[in-house]
This record gives sequence, C-alpha cells and structure tokens, in this order.
Amino acid sequence: MGITYKKLWKLLIDRDMLKKDLREGCDLSTASMAKLAKGRNINTDVLVRVCNFLRCDISDICEVILDDDETEPPQQ
Repeated sequence: MGITYKKLWKLLIDRDMLKKDLREGCDLSTASMAKLAKGRNINTDVLVRVCNFLRCDISDICEVILDDDETEPPQQ
C-alpha cells in the first residue's frame, strides 16, 4: 500500500501556484517537500497544514494506492 500526492500537484497547477508557494505558505521543511514529491509517508500534521493553507479536504490532496494483492478484502 502506498500514497500518491498527484491530486496536490494538480490542485497547485489549477490554482496557478508553485511548490515554493506551498512550502512557504505552510512553513514546510525541504525534507517534507521532498517526501511529498517522492510520494513517501509524511506526518499527518503536515497534511493538515497543507489542507488549512489550501482550504481543502485531505482527499483533495492525496490518495491511497492499494497493492494488487490488497484489492480484495481478506478472507475469514
């Protein structure tokens, strides 16, 4: 299972914003920005700050990607 932030990047494009604007507006470290860019796990506090800055819901900026073997619920 992984996470993608493609929705975040699209939202920035739609709002004519740069990653730099996001970093400065949310007071994000370069390490946090790098994690977002690489689709790595990041602290929920960072995601909440991004949502507050962009005035959006968390589902507007990220999406969970299931592994192929995780697409069906486990058998009991």
